[in-house]
Amino acid sequence: MEKKLYDECFYVEQKKYGLWNSTNLEGKGLITSLIEEECVRATRFYLKGLQEGFDKEDGKVYDGTVRGKL
Repeated sequence: MEKKLYDECFYVEQKKYGLWNSTNLEGKGLITSLIEEECVRATRFYLKGLQEGFDKEDGKVYDGTVRGKL
């Protein structure tokens, strides 16, 4: 498939199995999605977060440990 350039800062193209991937101008992979429009939207959101800084709420810590006996 042919790469499409969006916002002059990232490419989106359809890959194997119909997945959509975005890459930056240097070719580094950014987002993978099932739908092209979602890939573009998520990539814009991600790049905006990188540029402006992601919101970090102090005091919130999440633990992924499962406690208990099975």
